[in-house]
Amino acid sequence: METKRFEDFKVGDEAVYSKTIEEADVLRFAELSGDHYPVHVDEEYARRTRFGRRVAHGMLTASLLSTTNGLLLQLPGGISVEQTLRFLRPVFLGDTITARSTVIEILPQTRRLRCRTTCTNQRGELVITGEAIEQKDDV
Repeated sequence: METKRFEDFKVGDEAVYSKTIEEADVLRFAELSGDHYPVHVDEEYARRTRFGRRVAHGMLTASLLSTTNGLLLQLPGGISVEQTLRFLRPVFLGDTITARSTVIEILPQTRRLRCRTTCTNQRGELVITGEAIEQKDDV
């Protein structure tokens, strides 16, 4: 991870991370979160839903934004203090998701960055959109 001071940030800075969502990811997330809702873990049940197959947990997909927010902050670090999410499309097992955090505003008085956060699938379709506030510490 690179080193970047708060004063070095500019609007437009961004971090990107891509991951293919696999069955093992969904099963591990179900165990970790306790969310065993059948649309995520039961193929037979999921086939009867409007999706026609299993979908990844929305929060599993959104967790990729934690990676991009951390990559954006670099070292010395910081912490996420706010994240909004809007789920637009389902994510299916086998989808490759690209998460992106882009600085859209710098708030020097509080040493915070306002970021646009998005997740898109391999077809370029937006599956999650939102905003994050990141607190940058130069300690």
